[in-house]
Amino acid sequence: MKNLAPNIIRERLLIEGFFSASVDKQFIEDYFKKITAELGLKMYGDPIIFSPGGLGKEENQGYDAFVPLIDSGISVYVWGNQKFLSVILYTCKTFNQNKAVQVTKDFFQVAEVESMFF
Repeated sequence: MKNLAPNIIRERLLIEGFFSASVDKQFIEDYFKKITAELGLKMYGDPIIFSPGGLGKEENQGYDAFVPLIDSGISVYVWGNQKFLSVILYTCKTFNQNKAVQVTKDFFQVAEVESMFF
């Protein structure tokens, strides 16, 4: 991918895996607090957490969540019935990608995690 704006710092990390933790809205809020604290990122607003509550396909039920950061944001997508998660960290400052993966893996109790940094 061509870097169209080399003068703007952008780091993106995608983390995916099957989890065994019991996930609800409070759990996702706690994750946002944990990951931001561990990576030295600062939230400037409350997390927004949606759940379709039975709307849409059964296999897609779960949570869509976002928290704004001073330096961009973090999105979390959870498929509750399939126990699968997809996390996207997007920042305008550098962060420790290995630590982000490990914190996410431990917090959600993910046995096998896949990630891509770009």
